[in-house]
Amino acid sequence: MTQNVPVHPLVSPWGRFGLYSFFVDAPEPAIVDTGIASSPAEGMVPALEALGRRVEDVRWILLTHGHIDHIGGAHALWELTGRRARVVIHEADAPMLRSRRAHVEEYLDGRGRYLDDPEGEAKVTAAGEAVISGEMEPTMLVRGGETLTLGGGVTVSVHAIPGHTPGSVAYVIDGQDDVFVGDAVQVHGAANGFPGYVDPVRYRRSLEHLRDEVRPQHLYLGHPYRRADGVPYGVELDAVQAREALDESLAIEARVSAAAHDCLGAGLHETASPYSPFAPVAEAVGYDGDPTLEPSPFFTSMHGYRTHFTQNA
Repeated sequence: MTQNVPVHPLVSPWGRFGLYSFFVDAPEPAIVDTGIASSPAEGMVPALEALGRRVEDVRWILLTHGHIDHIGGAHALWELTGRRARVVIHEADAPMLRSRRAHVEEYLDGRGRYLDDPEGEAKVTAAGEAVISGEMEPTMLVRGGETLTLGGGVTVSVHAIPGHTPGSVAYVIDGQDDVFVGDAVQVHGAANGFPGYVDPVRYRRSLEHLRDEVRPQHLYLGHPYRRADGVPYGVELDAVQAREALDESLAIEARVSAAAHDCLGAGLHETASPYSPFAPVAEAVGYDGDPTLEPSPFFTSMHGYRTHFTQNA
């Protein structure tokens, strides 16, 4: 890399929450993650204009994973660039970009098994229709190990960091080690207060890879994830904060893992608890949040432990 590349967070409204994307001000500009359908017009365009930049000049749309609050605005943003931007996503999460129905299937195959909501499928279907701007085929599928060239000697390395989703990736600006991870570093969760991942074993390995191999100088998070005391980080972490967030993410995963394996080893039991059949896990780790709050990270993670436990029994 021959120049320092500025990075600017772009915040888009979504009810009481803000959705975060990042503008990489390279010769071929990139936006990392796209919020929901309304985000490009309502959040990105005015933010870029304030920077003296134009959405029409964006040449890369880099998606960290396939959840609706990260890919929902991809089609709309692509249209605003005159369909000139290249849309990049990991092959494992590409179905979430191609099809709204893939989000419904994810729900039904995972957390939906435990939420006991007869309207759950309809709600997820409606959410997909409302916040995903369009189904589309990505320009480029990645698996990890690729290098993207953003002009002027600026390159971005792609690292596969599965766990939160099968196709989560980190984009690393080479030479300055700015690292964009979407939701792959959960710490103690965001507003829901619990870390969410579909594959706990791969999640842990990905955290270790980020900490020990990538070693971010700046870590850009998809949401303001929280420390053990409930205080949120911002979405832009320096090297010290990044190491702390990664260490904390590993520590809480270890606690949840121990509790989950104890629970699974003793056998699952349906109870009146809202955390059923994983009530002992919630008690062991002191989780008292709402497990039905979408996207229900508690049941997402518990299903991940259950799947891994069953496969290795």
